[in-house]
Amino acid sequence: MKIRAHGLSQLPNHWKVLPLKFAASHQVSNIDKHAHDNEIPVRLCNYMDVYKNEFIDASKMNLMKATATEHEIERFRLNVGDVIITKDSETWEDIGVPALVIQSGDDVVCGYHLAILRGRPETISGHFLFRCLQSKTIRQQLELSAKGVTRFGLPQDGIGKLQLPIPPLKEQHDVVEFLERETFLLDELIAEKNEMLVILDRKRSAAITQLVTQGLDPKVRRRPSGNESLGDIPEHWNVRRLKYLLEGIQQGWSPQCHNFPAGEGEFGVLKTGCVNGGIFDESQNKLLPVDVEPPLDIEVNRGDILMSRASGSIHLIGSVALVKSMPKARLLLSDKTFRLIPNHEMNPAYLVLAMGSNCLRWQISRCISGAEGLANNITKSDIGNLILPVPPLSEQERIADELSNLETETEAIKFALNETLSLLSDKRSALITAAITGEIPIEEMVA
Repeated sequence: MKIRAHGLSQLPNHWKVLPLKFAASHQVSNIDKHAHDNEIPVRLCNYMDVYKNEFIDASKMNLMKATATEHEIERFRLNVGDVIITKDSETWEDIGVPALVIQSGDDVVCGYHLAILRGRPETISGHFLFRCLQSKTIRQQLELSAKGVTRFGLPQDGIGKLQLPIPPLKEQHDVVEFLERETFLLDELIAEKNEMLVILDRKRSAAITQLVTQGLDPKVRRRPSGNESLGDIPEHWNVRRLKYLLEGIQQGWSPQCHNFPAGEGEFGVLKTGCVNGGIFDESQNKLLPVDVEPPLDIEVNRGDILMSRASGSIHLIGSVALVKSMPKARLLLSDKTFRLIPNHEMNPAYLVLAMGSNCLRWQISRCISGAEGLANNITKSDIGNLILPVPPLSEQERIADELSNLETETEAIKFALNETLSLLSDKRSALITAAITGEIPIEEMVA
Protein backbone atom coordinates (compact mmCIF):
# COMPACT_ATOMS: atom_id res chain seq x y z
CA MET A 1 0.00 0.00 0.00
CA LYS A 2 1.08 3.61 -0.54
CA ILE A 3 -0.51 6.92 0.33
CA ARG A 4 -2.01 8.89 -2.57
CA ALA A 5 -2.85 12.58 -2.57
CA HIS A 6 -6.09 14.41 -3.38
CA GLY A 7 -7.83 13.63 -0.07
CA LEU A 8 -7.88 9.88 -0.77
CA SER A 9 -6.72 7.41 1.84
CA GLN A 10 -4.34 4.56 1.15
CA LEU A 11 -4.86 2.89 -2.20
CA PRO A 12 -3.55 -0.47 -3.42
CA ASN A 13 -0.32 -0.01 -5.41
CA HIS A 14 -1.84 -1.16 -8.69
CA TRP A 15 -4.74 1.32 -8.52
CA LYS A 16 -4.49 4.64 -10.33
CA VAL A 17 -5.64 8.15 -9.48
CA LEU A 18 -6.99 10.13 -12.44
CA PRO A 19 -8.80 13.44 -12.90
CA LEU A 20 -12.39 12.79 -13.92
CA LYS A 21 -11.85 14.43 -17.31
CA PHE A 22 -9.52 11.55 -18.25
CA ALA A 23 -11.91 8.87 -16.97
CA ALA A 24 -15.31 10.23 -18.04
CA SER A 25 -16.96 12.88 -20.15
CA HIS A 26 -18.89 15.60 -18.35
CA GLN A 27 -21.32 18.26 -19.48
CA VAL A 28 -23.74 20.64 -17.79
CA SER A 29 -27.34 20.70 -18.97
CA ASN A 30 -29.13 23.92 -19.90
CA ILE A 31 -32.60 22.46 -20.58
CA ASP A 32 -35.21 24.34 -18.53
CA LYS A 33 -38.73 23.33 -17.51
CA HIS A 34 -40.55 25.46 -20.09
CA ALA A 35 -42.52 23.98 -22.98
CA HIS A 36 -42.38 25.54 -26.47
CA ASP A 37 -44.62 24.72 -29.41
CA ASN A 38 -41.74 24.53 -31.87
CA GLU A 39 -39.78 21.98 -29.81
CA ILE A 40 -39.91 18.21 -29.29
CA PRO A 41 -41.73 16.70 -26.24
CA VAL A 42 -39.37 15.15 -23.69
CA ARG A 43 -39.36 13.74 -20.17
CA LEU A 44 -37.13 15.82 -17.94
CA CYS A 45 -35.00 14.44 -15.12
CA ASN A 46 -34.92 17.38 -12.72
CA TYR A 47 -32.83 18.44 -9.75
CA MET A 48 -35.10 16.92 -7.10
CA ASP A 49 -35.32 13.64 -9.06
CA VAL A 50 -31.57 13.35 -8.58
CA TYR A 51 -31.41 14.77 -5.07
CA LYS A 52 -34.05 12.40 -3.68
CA ASN A 53 -33.18 9.19 -5.58
CA GLU A 54 -30.00 7.15 -5.78
CA PHE A 55 -31.22 5.46 -8.96
CA ILE A 56 -33.08 6.95 -11.92
CA ASP A 57 -35.54 4.48 -13.44
CA ALA A 58 -37.48 6.35 -16.14
CA SER A 59 -39.90 3.43 -16.54
CA LYS A 60 -41.13 3.86 -12.96
CA MET A 61 -40.66 7.57 -12.21
CA ASN A 62 -43.18 10.28 -13.02
CA LEU A 63 -40.74 12.59 -14.79
CA MET A 64 -41.80 16.08 -15.78
CA LYS A 65 -43.03 16.63 -19.33
CA ALA A 66 -41.28 19.45 -21.16
CA THR A 67 -39.81 20.24 -24.58
CA ALA A 68 -36.32 20.55 -26.03
CA THR A 69 -34.63 21.12 -29.36
CA GLU A 70 -33.23 18.25 -31.38
CA HIS A 71 -29.73 19.47 -30.58
CA GLU A 72 -30.45 19.57 -26.84
CA ILE A 73 -31.93 16.07 -26.91
CA GLU A 74 -28.85 14.77 -28.70
CA ARG A 75 -26.52 16.40 -26.15
CA PHE A 76 -28.40 15.73 -22.93
CA ARG A 77 -30.24 12.44 -23.53
CA LEU A 78 -29.66 10.11 -20.59
CA ASN A 79 -28.18 6.67 -21.17
CA VAL A 80 -28.15 3.70 -18.83
CA GLY A 81 -24.95 3.92 -16.78
CA ASP A 82 -24.81 7.72 -16.78
CA VAL A 83 -24.20 9.43 -13.46
CA ILE A 84 -26.06 12.69 -12.83
CA ILE A 85 -24.86 15.11 -10.14
CA THR A 86 -26.32 18.26 -8.62
CA LYS A 87 -24.33 21.24 -9.89
CA ASP A 88 -25.93 24.11 -7.96
CA SER A 89 -27.34 24.42 -4.47
CA GLU A 90 -28.07 26.85 -1.66
CA THR A 91 -25.62 24.92 0.52
CA TRP A 92 -22.25 23.55 -0.54
CA GLU A 93 -22.98 20.24 1.23
CA ASP A 94 -25.57 19.49 -1.47
CA ILE A 95 -23.11 19.95 -4.34
CA GLY A 96 -22.25 16.79 -6.27
CA VAL A 97 -25.09 14.58 -4.98
CA PRO A 98 -25.15 11.65 -7.47
CA ALA A 99 -27.77 9.40 -9.03
CA LEU A 100 -27.19 6.48 -11.38
CA VAL A 101 -29.37 6.00 -14.47
CA ILE A 102 -30.56 2.37 -14.52
CA GLN A 103 -33.42 2.77 -17.00
CA SER A 104 -33.92 5.52 -19.57
CA GLY A 105 -35.63 6.22 -22.89
CA ASP A 106 -35.08 8.11 -26.13
CA ASP A 107 -37.11 11.04 -24.78
CA VAL A 108 -35.47 11.24 -21.33
CA VAL A 109 -33.11 14.20 -20.94
CA CYS A 110 -31.18 15.85 -18.14
CA GLY A 111 -32.56 19.10 -16.69
CA TYR A 112 -31.06 22.38 -15.54
CA HIS A 113 -28.69 22.68 -12.52
CA LEU A 114 -27.40 19.16 -13.19
CA ALA A 115 -24.34 17.64 -14.86
CA ILE A 116 -24.06 14.34 -16.75
CA LEU A 117 -20.98 12.19 -16.15
CA ARG A 118 -20.42 9.34 -18.62
CA GLY A 119 -17.60 6.94 -17.82
CA ARG A 120 -15.21 5.87 -20.54
CA PRO A 121 -15.89 2.10 -20.65
CA GLU A 122 -12.22 1.19 -20.95
CA THR A 123 -11.43 3.17 -17.77
CA ILE A 124 -14.33 3.32 -15.33
CA SER A 125 -17.83 1.85 -15.05
CA GLY A 126 -20.78 4.11 -14.43
CA HIS A 127 -21.74 2.17 -11.32
CA PHE A 128 -18.26 2.48 -9.80
CA LEU A 129 -18.19 6.20 -10.66
CA PHE A 130 -21.55 6.57 -8.90
CA ARG A 131 -20.22 4.88 -5.77
CA CYS A 132 -17.14 7.11 -5.85
CA LEU A 133 -19.35 10.20 -5.81
CA GLN A 134 -21.30 8.81 -2.85
CA SER A 135 -18.06 8.88 -0.85
CA LYS A 136 -17.53 11.99 1.27
CA THR A 137 -13.79 11.72 0.60
CA ILE A 138 -14.39 12.14 -3.11
CA ARG A 139 -17.35 14.50 -3.03
CA GLN A 140 -15.75 17.01 -0.71
CA GLN A 141 -13.45 17.93 -3.60
CA LEU A 142 -16.53 19.16 -5.48
CA GLU A 143 -17.79 21.00 -2.41
CA LEU A 144 -14.48 22.84 -2.19
CA SER A 145 -14.61 23.68 -5.91
CA ALA A 146 -18.06 25.27 -5.63
CA LYS A 147 -18.25 29.03 -6.14
CA GLY A 148 -20.70 31.50 -4.66
CA VAL A 149 -21.89 33.31 -1.55
CA THR A 150 -25.69 33.04 -1.30
CA ARG A 151 -25.94 30.20 -3.84
CA PHE A 152 -23.20 27.77 -4.77
CA GLY A 153 -22.40 26.53 -8.26
CA LEU A 154 -19.92 23.97 -9.55
CA PRO A 155 -17.76 25.13 -12.46
CA GLN A 156 -17.04 22.77 -15.37
CA ASP A 157 -13.33 22.67 -14.63
CA GLY A 158 -14.08 21.79 -10.99
CA ILE A 159 -15.87 18.68 -12.23
CA GLY A 160 -13.08 17.78 -14.63
CA LYS A 161 -10.37 18.13 -11.98
CA LEU A 162 -12.10 15.77 -9.55
CA GLN A 163 -9.57 13.10 -8.54
CA LEU A 164 -10.86 9.52 -8.71
CA PRO A 165 -9.48 6.15 -7.62
CA ILE A 166 -9.25 3.85 -10.67
CA PRO A 167 -8.87 0.14 -9.95
CA PRO A 168 -8.81 -2.42 -12.79
CA LEU A 169 -12.27 -2.95 -14.31
CA LYS A 170 -12.61 -6.42 -12.77
CA GLU A 171 -11.98 -5.00 -9.31
CA GLN A 172 -14.42 -2.16 -9.98
CA HIS A 173 -17.02 -4.82 -10.66
CA ASP A 174 -16.11 -6.63 -7.43
CA VAL A 175 -16.42 -3.39 -5.43
CA VAL A 176 -19.80 -2.63 -6.98
CA GLU A 177 -21.13 -6.13 -6.29
CA PHE A 178 -19.90 -5.96 -2.69
CA LEU A 179 -21.55 -2.59 -2.10
CA GLU A 180 -24.79 -3.74 -3.70
CA ARG A 181 -25.01 -6.59 -1.18
CA GLU A 182 -23.93 -4.64 1.89
CA THR A 183 -25.89 -1.44 1.27
CA PHE A 184 -29.01 -3.51 0.58
CA LEU A 185 -28.78 -5.03 4.06
CA LEU A 186 -28.17 -1.64 5.67
CA ASP A 187 -30.99 -0.07 3.67
CA GLU A 188 -33.36 -2.77 4.91
CA LEU A 189 -32.48 -1.90 8.51
CA ILE A 190 -32.80 1.83 7.81
CA ALA A 191 -36.22 1.32 6.19
CA GLU A 192 -37.35 -0.71 9.19
CA LYS A 193 -36.36 2.02 11.66
CA ASN A 194 -37.96 4.72 9.50
CA GLU A 195 -41.19 2.73 9.37
CA MET A 196 -41.17 2.60 13.17
CA LEU A 197 -40.87 6.39 13.25
CA VAL A 198 -43.77 6.67 10.81
CA ILE A 199 -45.90 4.44 13.05
CA LEU A 200 -45.06 6.59 16.07
CA ASP A 201 -46.04 9.74 14.15
CA ARG A 202 -49.32 8.13 13.08
CA LYS A 203 -50.09 7.20 16.67
CA ARG A 204 -49.32 10.78 17.72
CA SER A 205 -51.63 12.18 15.01
CA ALA A 206 -54.38 9.78 16.03
CA ALA A 207 -53.99 10.74 19.69
CA ILE A 208 -54.10 14.45 18.85
CA THR A 209 -57.19 14.03 16.67
CA GLN A 210 -58.99 12.05 19.36
CA LEU A 211 -58.19 14.62 22.05
CA VAL A 212 -59.18 17.70 20.02
CA THR A 213 -62.45 16.17 18.73
CA GLN A 214 -63.54 13.96 21.65
CA GLY A 215 -61.82 15.44 24.70
CA LEU A 216 -60.75 13.59 27.83
CA ASP A 217 -64.07 12.12 28.93
CA PRO A 218 -65.30 9.26 26.67
CA LYS A 219 -68.71 9.25 28.43
CA VAL A 220 -69.60 12.88 27.74
CA ARG A 221 -72.70 13.55 25.61
CA ARG A 222 -71.89 14.35 22.02
CA ARG A 223 -73.50 16.28 19.17
CA PRO A 224 -72.87 16.71 15.43
CA SER A 225 -70.31 19.45 14.80
CA GLY A 226 -71.82 20.42 11.46
CA ASN A 227 -68.43 19.93 9.79
CA GLU A 228 -67.53 16.69 8.00
CA SER A 229 -63.87 16.80 9.05
CA LEU A 230 -64.69 17.13 12.77
CA GLY A 231 -67.59 14.70 13.09
CA ASP A 232 -69.31 14.53 16.48
CA ILE A 233 -67.87 16.59 19.32
CA PRO A 234 -68.67 16.97 23.05
CA GLU A 235 -72.01 18.70 23.53
CA HIS A 236 -70.58 21.63 25.52
CA TRP A 237 -67.89 22.51 22.96
CA ASN A 238 -68.14 25.22 20.35
CA VAL A 239 -67.14 25.18 16.67
CA ARG A 240 -65.48 28.37 15.43
CA ARG A 241 -63.61 29.66 12.42
CA LEU A 242 -59.99 30.37 13.26
CA LYS A 243 -60.24 34.06 12.33
CA TYR A 244 -62.54 34.59 15.33
CA LEU A 245 -59.99 32.98 17.65
CA LEU A 246 -57.02 35.11 16.61
CA GLU A 247 -55.90 38.66 17.31
CA GLY A 248 -54.13 38.54 13.97
CA ILE A 249 -51.74 36.80 11.57
CA GLN A 250 -48.28 38.28 10.95
CA GLN A 251 -46.04 37.55 7.98
CA GLY A 252 -42.32 38.24 7.57
CA TRP A 253 -40.04 39.10 4.70
CA SER A 254 -37.20 37.39 2.89
CA PRO A 255 -34.16 39.50 2.07
CA GLN A 256 -31.02 38.06 0.48
CA CYS A 257 -29.29 36.13 3.26
CA HIS A 258 -26.16 34.06 3.78
CA ASN A 259 -26.47 30.29 3.35
CA PHE A 260 -25.63 29.41 6.94
CA PRO A 261 -27.44 29.93 10.24
CA ALA A 262 -27.05 32.87 12.57
CA GLY A 263 -24.98 32.51 15.72
CA GLU A 264 -25.98 33.55 19.22
CA GLY A 265 -27.16 37.16 19.25
CA GLU A 266 -27.01 37.46 15.45
CA PHE A 267 -30.05 38.12 13.28
CA GLY A 268 -31.33 35.32 11.08
CA VAL A 269 -34.37 34.78 8.85
CA LEU A 270 -36.36 31.59 9.34
CA LYS A 271 -36.43 28.89 6.65
CA THR A 272 -39.64 27.11 5.68
CA GLY A 273 -38.53 23.92 7.45
CA CYS A 274 -38.39 25.56 10.89
CA VAL A 275 -41.77 24.07 11.92
CA ASN A 276 -41.69 20.71 10.13
CA GLY A 277 -43.22 17.91 12.18
CA GLY A 278 -44.88 20.34 14.57
CA ILE A 279 -41.59 21.07 16.36
CA PHE A 280 -39.80 24.44 16.18
CA ASP A 281 -36.21 24.06 14.99
CA GLU A 282 -34.33 27.31 15.53
CA SER A 283 -31.34 26.06 13.52
CA GLN A 284 -33.47 26.34 10.37
CA ASN A 285 -32.51 29.92 9.57
CA LYS A 286 -30.18 31.97 7.38
CA LEU A 287 -27.87 34.68 8.68
CA LEU A 288 -29.03 38.20 7.85
CA PRO A 289 -26.22 40.34 6.34
CA VAL A 290 -24.99 42.96 8.80
CA ASP A 291 -25.78 45.80 6.39
CA VAL A 292 -29.51 44.89 6.29
CA GLU A 293 -31.67 46.60 8.93
CA PRO A 294 -33.80 43.97 10.74
CA PRO A 295 -37.49 44.83 11.28
CA LEU A 296 -37.89 44.10 14.99
CA ASP A 297 -41.68 43.81 14.83
CA ILE A 298 -41.31 40.38 13.20
CA GLU A 299 -38.69 39.03 15.63
CA VAL A 300 -39.56 35.57 17.03
CA ASN A 301 -40.21 35.30 20.78
CA ARG A 302 -40.91 32.59 23.33
CA GLY A 303 -44.56 31.54 23.17
CA ASP A 304 -45.01 32.40 19.48
CA ILE A 305 -47.09 30.11 17.27
CA LEU A 306 -45.46 29.77 13.87
CA MET A 307 -46.97 28.34 10.71
CA SER A 308 -45.44 27.38 7.36
CA ARG A 309 -47.20 29.26 4.55
CA ALA A 310 -45.39 27.65 1.61
CA SER A 311 -43.25 24.62 0.89
CA GLY A 312 -42.03 22.35 -1.87
CA SER A 313 -44.04 19.56 -0.22
CA ILE A 314 -47.80 19.90 0.16
CA HIS A 315 -47.60 17.71 3.28
CA LEU A 316 -45.56 20.37 5.11
CA ILE A 317 -47.66 23.41 4.22
CA GLY A 318 -49.61 24.57 7.25
CA SER A 319 -47.27 22.88 9.73
CA VAL A 320 -47.58 24.66 13.09
CA ALA A 321 -45.21 24.74 16.06
CA LEU A 322 -44.91 26.52 19.39
CA VAL A 323 -41.70 28.37 20.25
CA LYS A 324 -41.16 26.90 23.73
CA SER A 325 -38.00 28.81 24.64
CA MET A 326 -36.30 31.99 23.49
CA PRO A 327 -34.02 31.27 20.51
CA LYS A 328 -30.30 31.93 20.96
CA ALA A 329 -30.16 33.83 17.67
CA ARG A 330 -32.46 36.78 16.99
CA LEU A 331 -34.76 35.17 14.46
CA LEU A 332 -37.14 36.93 12.09
CA LEU A 333 -40.23 35.69 10.29
CA SER A 334 -39.77 35.04 6.58
CA ASP A 335 -42.39 35.77 3.93
CA LYS A 336 -43.19 32.04 3.98
CA THR A 337 -43.79 31.95 7.73
CA PHE A 338 -46.88 33.19 9.59
CA ARG A 339 -47.18 34.06 13.26
CA LEU A 340 -50.63 33.19 14.64
CA ILE A 341 -51.65 35.42 17.57
CA PRO A 342 -54.44 33.73 19.60
CA ASN A 343 -57.01 35.73 21.50
CA HIS A 344 -58.20 35.17 25.09
CA GLU A 345 -60.40 32.20 24.05
CA MET A 346 -57.48 30.01 22.97
CA ASN A 347 -54.75 28.23 24.87
CA PRO A 348 -51.64 28.47 22.62
CA ALA A 349 -50.57 24.86 23.20
CA TYR A 350 -54.09 23.60 22.42
CA LEU A 351 -54.21 25.69 19.23
CA VAL A 352 -50.96 24.09 18.05
CA LEU A 353 -52.38 20.62 18.79
CA ALA A 354 -55.62 21.35 16.96
CA MET A 355 -53.76 22.65 13.90
CA GLY A 356 -51.79 19.40 13.76
CA SER A 357 -54.81 17.11 14.02
CA ASN A 358 -55.93 15.01 11.07
CA CYS A 359 -59.18 16.94 10.77
CA LEU A 360 -57.41 20.30 10.44
CA ARG A 361 -54.73 18.85 8.16
CA TRP A 362 -57.56 17.65 5.89
CA GLN A 363 -59.03 21.15 5.80
CA ILE A 364 -55.61 22.67 5.08
CA SER A 365 -54.98 20.22 2.22
CA ARG A 366 -58.14 21.47 0.50
CA CYS A 367 -56.90 25.08 0.66
CA ILE A 368 -53.43 24.57 -0.81
CA SER A 369 -52.84 26.20 -4.18
CA GLY A 370 -50.17 25.20 -6.67
CA ALA A 371 -48.84 21.89 -8.00
CA GLU A 372 -46.06 19.84 -6.44
CA GLY A 373 -43.19 22.30 -6.15
CA LEU A 374 -42.27 25.61 -4.56
CA ALA A 375 -45.49 27.32 -5.76
CA ASN A 376 -47.52 25.50 -3.07
CA ASN A 377 -48.98 27.89 -0.51
CA ILE A 378 -51.92 28.74 1.71
CA THR A 379 -53.38 32.22 2.13
CA LYS A 380 -54.26 34.19 5.27
CA SER A 381 -57.90 34.14 4.18
CA ASP A 382 -57.92 30.34 3.93
CA ILE A 383 -56.27 30.01 7.33
CA GLY A 384 -58.87 32.31 8.87
CA ASN A 385 -61.68 30.16 7.49
CA LEU A 386 -60.41 26.91 9.02
CA ILE A 387 -62.95 25.39 11.42
CA LEU A 388 -61.79 24.31 14.89
CA PRO A 389 -63.44 22.49 17.81
CA VAL A 390 -63.23 24.82 20.81
CA PRO A 391 -63.53 23.39 24.34
CA PRO A 392 -63.70 25.70 27.39
CA LEU A 393 -60.31 27.27 28.12
CA SER A 394 -59.68 25.15 31.23
CA GLU A 395 -60.36 21.99 29.23
CA GLN A 396 -58.02 23.14 26.45
CA GLU A 397 -55.26 23.37 29.06
CA ARG A 398 -55.99 19.87 30.41
CA ILE A 399 -55.99 18.43 26.87
CA ALA A 400 -52.63 20.09 26.13
CA ASP A 401 -51.19 18.70 29.38
CA GLU A 402 -52.47 15.20 28.59
CA LEU A 403 -50.81 15.16 25.17
CA SER A 404 -47.58 16.48 26.66
CA ASN A 405 -47.55 13.47 29.00
CA LEU A 406 -48.22 11.08 26.09
CA GLU A 407 -45.42 12.61 24.04
CA THR A 408 -42.93 12.25 26.87
CA GLU A 409 -43.47 8.49 26.71
CA THR A 410 -42.63 8.31 22.99
CA GLU A 411 -39.76 10.82 22.87
CA ALA A 412 -37.28 8.34 24.35
CA ILE A 413 -38.25 5.76 21.71
CA LYS A 414 -37.92 8.29 18.89
CA PHE A 415 -34.56 9.47 20.22
CA ALA A 416 -33.22 5.91 20.31
CA LEU A 417 -34.51 5.22 16.78
CA ASN A 418 -32.92 8.39 15.42
CA GLU A 419 -29.63 7.56 17.11
CA THR A 420 -29.70 4.12 15.47
CA LEU A 421 -30.52 5.67 12.08
CA SER A 422 -27.60 8.06 12.42
CA LEU A 423 -25.24 5.19 13.22
CA LEU A 424 -26.52 3.12 10.29
CA SER A 425 -26.15 6.08 7.92
CA ASP A 426 -22.60 6.72 9.12
CA LYS A 427 -21.76 3.02 8.73
CA ARG A 428 -23.16 3.01 5.18
CA SER A 429 -21.16 6.10 4.23
CA ALA A 430 -17.95 4.75 5.78
CA LEU A 431 -18.44 1.38 4.07
CA ILE A 432 -18.73 3.01 0.61
CA THR A 433 -15.61 5.09 1.17
CA ALA A 434 -13.62 2.12 2.48
CA ALA A 435 -14.63 0.00 -0.53
CA ILE A 436 -13.93 2.52 -3.29
CA THR A 437 -10.56 3.51 -1.81
CA GLY A 438 -9.30 -0.04 -1.32
CA GLU A 439 -9.29 0.02 2.47
CA ILE A 440 -11.29 -3.21 2.31
CA PRO A 441 -9.17 -5.77 0.43
CA ILE A 442 -10.77 -7.19 -2.72
CA GLU A 443 -10.22 -10.67 -1.29
CA GLU A 444 -12.59 -9.85 1.57
CA MET A 445 -15.19 -8.39 -0.77
CA VAL A 446 -15.42 -11.49 -2.95
CA ALA A 447 -15.17 -14.01 -0.10
